[in-house]
Order: sequence, then structure tokens, then C-alpha cells
Amino acid sequence: MTTPRIAVIIGTTRPTRFGEKPAEWIKDKIAADGRMSVDVLDLAEYDLPFFDEMASNKWMPSKDPKAVKWQQDLAKYDGYVFVVAEYNHSISGALKNALDQAFVEWGKKPAAVVGYGGVGAARAVEHLRTIAVELRMVNVASAVHIGGGELMKVHPMGGVKDGKIADIDTVLAPSAKALIDELYWWADLLKGARAAERAEAA
Repeated sequence: MTTPRIAVIIGTTRPTRFGEKPAEWIKDKIAADGRMSVDVLDLAEYDLPFFDEMASNKWMPSKDPKAVKWQQDLAKYDGYVFVVAEYNHSISGALKNALDQAFVEWGKKPAAVVGYGGVGAARAVEHLRTIAVELRMVNVASAVHIGGGELMKVHPMGGVKDGKIADIDTVLAPSAKALIDELYWWADLLKGARAAERAEAA
């Protein structure tokens, strides 16, 4: 069985966003662990339209080439880590739209979350988990929540210009390890299960 491939998805698109920093941090953690390969998928680079297809690709192929490119890229991966900011107790509109632009590609793969915000994006993370269930993903229970005083040590709102997540790694490392361990368990298991399912259908 080949090494599971993981996509770290930056869940916001604003020019002033903070999400690139936790995305690169968790990517480096996964790479250092060595059991999975990992890439970053940046929603800002996809320029996805608002969902306006006749239906989800669960029911019919999408027509918009940007949506199709997004789906094709997602299909390459065996699991996802969503980097989530909290917007009014939920995920960003850009992330919800990106989730809606695919269906087939998400299914039977694990979804892990790194959240950041005043309460570590806890409410956005919980909302994302319900969406993931509908998209047939398997939620990774262990998550990383960057919030409160620790966030203010590295975020511009705390007066920090060039803060790095590595500066608070001591606090976050245990939850990152738990996330990576569980993500690998599910990614490896489900990769094999999907392969067996395809072989049986052939």
C-alpha cells in the first residue's frame, strides 16, 4: 500500500488572513512525522465561483472548469486537514462554497481540523464536522485549537507583526501529535478499504 496523501486546505481567502501560518505549521508537522505525504491547497488560488451547478457532482458532472479542477485536485488525496477561522460562529463562506463544489471526492476519507480564533474556532470546527458527515467524510476527533492568549502571542491582533506558530509549539504539540496519529490511522485504513471496494466492483 502506498503512503497516504494528505491535503492541508487553507479555509479563507482574504488578503489579510492568518491561515497560511497554521497551514504551513501543520504541514511541516505531518511531513516530519513521515507516515504521510502532504501538500497545501489554497482556496485563494482556485477562484471558485459561487455554487450554481444544476446539482452536486453526487448526481451529475459539474460544468464549470474551475469546479472540475478543484474536484480533480481533491481526488488525488486520501485525507484532509482543514485550517479553519471562525466567522460569526461558523466557517468562512469561501470554505463552505468549496465544500459544496464537490461530493464524490470527499467521501470515505478522514477530515481533521486546525482551528484558530478567540475560542480556538471551536464553534466553526463543530459546524464543519456536521458538514463533513453529510459529505461522507470521517471526522478525526483530535483537533488543534489555537485560541485565547496563545493566539495573541502570534497574531497581529495581539500586536505581533511576524509571529510564528512555532513560537507556541510547546503548547500545541500534544494536540498536533494526537491529530496526526488519528489522521494516519483513518487515512491508511480507508485508503485500503476504498481500494478493496474498487477491486470488488471491477
